[in-house]
Amino acid sequence: MSVRAAIALGSNIDDPERHVARAFDEIAALPGTRVVARSRLHRTQPVGYANQPDFVNAMALVDTALEPRALLEALLAIEKSHGRVRTIPNGPRTLDLDIIVYGDRVIDEPGLKVPHPRAKDRPFVMGPLREVWPDAVI
Repeated sequence: MSVRAAIALGSNIDDPERHVARAFDEIAALPGTRVVARSRLHRTQPVGYANQPDFVNAMALVDTALEPRALLEALLAIEKSHGRVRTIPNGPRTLDLDIIVYGDRVIDEPGLKVPHPRAKDRPFVMGPLREVWPDAVI
């Protein structure tokens, strides 16, 4: 059985458009996962750490058979394959992938909070989400 999920994509260094485009394809290649919609690319200013380039943000709407933790681990592996290094909180990154919504599930586990706890406060998440899933409940 598959679940509809929304995955936020963001990048602001080392050719962000390329990282986001490749990530869409890599998400589509995950086992039991199909990308059903892609938002357009949004250019946004950084939040939390201002001394960095603007971001390219987007949203993937997927149907996936992966459980939430397995999906998260797969997304972290994609980030790592793009050279993601976590040094400065909210700092520059080659690729950031976040599960925003996973069906109607509410998950509060170490390292996995769904719906994403800060999604409602972030226009760079909500704008792309509304493009691909207008009636998503957060």
